[in-house]
Amino acid sequence: MQIIENYIGGKLLKPVSGEYLDNFNPATGSVYSQIPDSDQRDVEMAVEAAKNAFKKWSETPYEQRSRILCKIADLIEENLDRLALAESTDNGKPLKLATKVDIPRASANFRFYGTAIMHYASKSHYMEGNAVNYTMREPIGIAGCISPWNLPLYLFTWKIAPALAAGNCVVAKPSEVTPMTAYLLSEICIEAGLPDGVLNIVHGLGPKVGQAITEHTEIPVISFTGGTVTGKNIAAIAAPMFKKMSLELGGKNPNIIFADCDFDEALKTTVLSSFANQGQICLCGSRIFVQREIYDKFKDAFVEKVKKLTVGDPLEQVNLGAVVSKPHQEKVLSYVELAKEEGGVVLAGGNKVTLEGRCKEGYFIEPTIIEGLDYKCRTNQEEIFGPVVTLTPFDTEEEALEMANSTQYGLAGTIWTSNLKKAHRVAHELKSGIVWINCWLLRDLRTPFGGMKNSGVGREGGFEALDFFTEPKNICVKL
Repeated sequence: MQIIENYIGGKLLKPVSGEYLDNFNPATGSVYSQIPDSDQRDVEMAVEAAKNAFKKWSETPYEQRSRILCKIADLIEENLDRLALAESTDNGKPLKLATKVDIPRASANFRFYGTAIMHYASKSHYMEGNAVNYTMREPIGIAGCISPWNLPLYLFTWKIAPALAAGNCVVAKPSEVTPMTAYLLSEICIEAGLPDGVLNIVHGLGPKVGQAITEHTEIPVISFTGGTVTGKNIAAIAAPMFKKMSLELGGKNPNIIFADCDFDEALKTTVLSSFANQGQICLCGSRIFVQREIYDKFKDAFVEKVKKLTVGDPLEQVNLGAVVSKPHQEKVLSYVELAKEEGGVVLAGGNKVTLEGRCKEGYFIEPTIIEGLDYKCRTNQEEIFGPVVTLTPFDTEEEALEMANSTQYGLAGTIWTSNLKKAHRVAHELKSGIVWINCWLLRDLRTPFGGMKNSGVGREGGFEALDFFTEPKNICVKL
């Protein structure tokens, strides 16, 4: 039984309460580690450590900050196999996915911002012989970073790296459902020589730790990725305190497939965009709209491919592993039942999967395809966040856009067409913060990431993140 500890002031510490929470392996349904049941007292210790470290870290030259962050990136790469196994065990995702995507991206996040800070420039504005303005960007202070369970280290580092690069100190809370790689990152930061108190990681429940971080008067900036309901709660606390906020929330993403698409490429990529990470990626295309001319052909081919996907032990060569928890498994399956009540027909999947051997108590679900639903029904409007997608035919471009834009969400969308004008036209009308044309999840870390409507507030990625974690100060000098 591995005991996880908090990382505060450069040390690994037990929670003040002395209490721990069980941490489950989703593939086996068994408790395999324990995490601190921290509370406001642990957060207070972390804030004090960050306050003590802030002045020195904020004044540390860019080159030195860059070296330390790149050293962390190196150590993540050196520990790839260990971290990937920990991620797979903690989250239930296939080991090959964690090895290929999650851990390399975590390293890339630190390396990207470790180098980006070296190119982060100030601006000046000349006033026709009268004055010169120059605009500095200064670190804000202590950043509160709260990350989700679906891409644990990937999204944890996506927040921490730019905050540290910009000269802030951080009090961070990983999801209590998937805490292991954040704990291992603590050990890596110690090895990399990150100064004490610059990064503090407090484990525990959202209503205790997340709430304490959000409410703390000396944490002026909050970066959160997670569900829309939790985002609303954070905003309700942080907004009256005039905190700076970045909220990356839910999605119900449309995948629009026109008849003139590259059929084979659209089919292959749609299988991936539907069920990667068991559909537990905020960018997954859960609503698939197919032009009527190719609807039946696409449906038959899609169902055939999806039925061949393997669900099993994440440590083996499978396509889908376990969903993250028992409650989440029950939630996802409840939406399949709701879809049936709403008139949907299950074309593939729809059931819990029971395995033999070590995974017989694990939380597995078949990849599920449903058709015959109205685009305004709950199944098509609410975020399921699991291996469940719906198929809906459309006739015209206008109809596809009406259905695609009908939800409260506006995170991402995918368009499949060989007509360049139509691709741009539809992309401009799609109410999404990110649009992929003839691809999916092709990410450039320099680009802004975030959603419209209830999918969030603000943008992360590239220099947008460094802007977020700094305050601009304009200085005007009369000549």
